[in-house]
Amino acid sequence: MRVKMILPALTEATSPFWRPIKYSLFPPLGLATLAAYLDERDEIEIQDEHVESLRLEDAPDLVVIQVYITSAHRAYALAEHYRAKGAHVCLGGLHVTSLPEEAAQHADTIFLGPGEDTWPAFLSDFRRGQPGRIYRSQVRTLLGAPRPRRDLLKRHLYLVPNSIVVSRGCPHACDFCYKESFFAGGRSFYTQAVDAALAEIESLAGRHLYFLDDNLLADARFAASLFDGMRGMGRLWQAAGTVSAVLRPGLLERAAESGLRSLFVGFETLNPRNLAQQHKAQNLGQDYRLAIQRLHANGVMVNASFVFGMDEDDEAVFERTVAWAVAQGIETATFHILTPYPGTALHARLQAEGRITSQDWARYDTRHAVFQPRRMSAETLEAGYWRAYREFYRWGAIARSAWAQDGMMERLRHLAYAGGWKKFEPLWDVVIRLKRVANFLPLLEGLLASGGGEQPGLEKPVKKAHVLRT
Repeated sequence: MRVKMILPALTEATSPFWRPIKYSLFPPLGLATLAAYLDERDEIEIQDEHVESLRLEDAPDLVVIQVYITSAHRAYALAEHYRAKGAHVCLGGLHVTSLPEEAAQHADTIFLGPGEDTWPAFLSDFRRGQPGRIYRSQVRTLLGAPRPRRDLLKRHLYLVPNSIVVSRGCPHACDFCYKESFFAGGRSFYTQAVDAALAEIESLAGRHLYFLDDNLLADARFAASLFDGMRGMGRLWQAAGTVSAVLRPGLLERAAESGLRSLFVGFETLNPRNLAQQHKAQNLGQDYRLAIQRLHANGVMVNASFVFGMDEDDEAVFERTVAWAVAQGIETATFHILTPYPGTALHARLQAEGRITSQDWARYDTRHAVFQPRRMSAETLEAGYWRAYREFYRWGAIARSAWAQDGMMERLRHLAYAGGWKKFEPLWDVVIRLKRVANFLPLLEGLLASGGGEQPGLEKPVKKAHVLRT
């Protein structure tokens, strides 16, 4: 059987004038995992439109397309192309799960939710000539799941080829989170067996890892066992976690000792009323400053996430957030415009209030205001979003933020990491076009290695901090 798996480009990435480095970070691990369930005699190809031009003249028997909201129209066009050629087309992913009726118009089979149970069931039905129209996930487990077919991935096209997933979902339920609809109808957080996760890590060539888990530190027992097992492997790794997990005694130290060097943290807003309205209870009452100081004390850089446009935000929120982030010495920040993804509690609330202003999925990219904010205009929200990026990544702001660090090595690493990420985008564009992104992985490893974590019992003293108030 000839099988083609496609990750369509997000809308802007299809433009020949738009090649940001973030689209060349990670290979499509989800598709590679689905490929692992196929027969060894099947002819399988995985194509990622972010890093390569799609070949559309082929004639596969089965086509599998992963759909994000901003790539939905592109995914549907590709689906119709291959259906016209006689292929059986499957669509799955976040957007398909949130809007199944829309997706079903462009596919022979759709998948709702995770695919650990539905994909093997479909393959059995398909080989018998009786494929179903809709497969809805009911069983949630990673136990016994095969490893991704990494041999099908074009590692040389990515800065971070060693991405890995050892858990699914998140135990929290924030109103704006897209994953809530994806995991509806079953467990929303579950993990691999620790031994299986460690074996997969051992199998990966190179030193650097990036855990794509939504919340790697969510299960403290699993995470602690994983980190203990990774000690001595010599890995340098990055991941995502929560403020509450960072503040949990002992867990961050174990992570740093096993090689954690950068953590994506969802601070989201400095306003507790916003947190309460979005049901992000895990951040309420937490000491943001202390979390950042603990990360820095253990040699871990911070990639902070902030969301603009919540109901308590006014025109001052952009400058206030940037000034605070710079003062804390945060290395990198990711800003977003609040986006009411279909299937989320936020979407239901804003729709009931008549505040959603666009159904153009290409604009649901966290860079456009697709709803009417409560305390500012949509134009003000978009302008403030772009201004926040400009102000945070000005050389002067980068320097001030770096100087908030305690040591000279940390300051130099901060300057190099933040500057390299945002100030050299023209260079990244050239490197991506020349397909030489992987050549820069040693540089990334060098930067991460330059700020090694503290040894057990030698943690730097944390400065006195106060609970965040606005």
